[in-house]
Amino acid sequence: MKTQIELAREGIISTQMATVAKDEGVSPEYVRQMVAEGKIVIPWNHGRKPQAVGIGKGLRTKVNASIGTSSDIVDYEAEVRKAKAAQESGADTLMELSVGGDLDRVRREVIAAVDLPVGNVPLYQAFCEAARKHGDPNKLDEEMLFDLIEKQCADGMAFMAVHCGINLYTIERLRKQGYRYGGLVSKGGVSMVAWMLANNRENPLYEKFDRVVAILKKYDTVLSLGNGLRAGAIHDSSDRAQIQELLINCELSEIGRDMGCQMLVEGPGHVPLDEVEGNIQLQKRMSGGAPYYMLGPISTDVAPGFDHITAAIGAAQSSRFGADLICYITPAEHLALPNEEDVRQGVKAAKVAAYIGDMNKYPEKGRQRDMEMSKARRDLNWEKQFQLALYPEDARAIRASRTPEDEATCTMCGDFCASRGAGKLFAGDLRGDKI
Repeated sequence: MKTQIELAREGIISTQMATVAKDEGVSPEYVRQMVAEGKIVIPWNHGRKPQAVGIGKGLRTKVNASIGTSSDIVDYEAEVRKAKAAQESGADTLMELSVGGDLDRVRREVIAAVDLPVGNVPLYQAFCEAARKHGDPNKLDEEMLFDLIEKQCADGMAFMAVHCGINLYTIERLRKQGYRYGGLVSKGGVSMVAWMLANNRENPLYEKFDRVVAILKKYDTVLSLGNGLRAGAIHDSSDRAQIQELLINCELSEIGRDMGCQMLVEGPGHVPLDEVEGNIQLQKRMSGGAPYYMLGPISTDVAPGFDHITAAIGAAQSSRFGADLICYITPAEHLALPNEEDVRQGVKAAKVAAYIGDMNKYPEKGRQRDMEMSKARRDLNWEKQFQLALYPEDARAIRASRTPEDEATCTMCGDFCASRGAGKLFAGDLRGDKI
């Protein structure tokens, strides 16, 4: 079966392209053209057929939620609940990143529980199984790795973060710059670096990249080029190791596209706000406009417990300057395995951030909803305000918990409601029709 990019290059508008066009309010031909150029991807899998979600140029910024077990906490039912919570809260895609328990079981149960495109990181299971089998993850056999990638695609993975951009030259850059302030923070990245150094071998995912592409292309699974040397501290952002990996990933995205595979490029995790725009411009220029998946980014290192907020600030900037997919961050980041409520908070914060970014990325179509909300507030039309809210039930619950004496106002101002007072003064001078 052909991939979305192969169909698009043949001039065919697939059912998935048509669905994305309808959801986004753009023409099917526009989606087809951008898919053909590799500037839009639609995470898919011939065997599973998830919801069709478009990621890329001219489309809304999407939000990914990540869940998964750890070596300390293995609760399969909890992961399913988290997956459902992510979907209910508005996540566009989901990543299943388990490293504890029966990894086949949790992956399959999560995929069955949601309609979202589900992605993962194959290196996690590969190194877990090598450690269980041999007592040493560095004894991972590369044939087992490729077999595992195939098995996971067969289970229904719509996209897959594969650490192809780490190679011996990248590691040399890391050493020559004097390592890092924040070290390495990618589980898959560190595991691959350790394997390469222990075996004095090149990364097989880089060395045999065409084999990786061939497997994912078979299922029309999007290949997301993992950011294994991403910065885990803002003082490491844009260092030589990170930029070297980004350069390699951008080159690989072009090779994969030419082979007929849909390609994403992943971005860094901790970035100060003054570097966000430059990072995205660099990626877009070097990759020929491949969709960019930003992991947050977290914009300061000193707010544990509130990293869903530090990441939302970075995500709004990322969306504004052209990032296409944002990975949420939860309040538990750097502290603990996220629970169901952490997932909900993380998704909602990221969705708000993506909306803010899109308002500025697409001002001609992205601000009408805000204008309508302004008029509803001016006119004390509470029902309309709830209809326009990104999360109506949350807004309703807060208002209901503190019921005002006068239903037209709220308990913030009560008798001193500015909107009510000003409305009486300027009732005949309204700008725009009353709602």
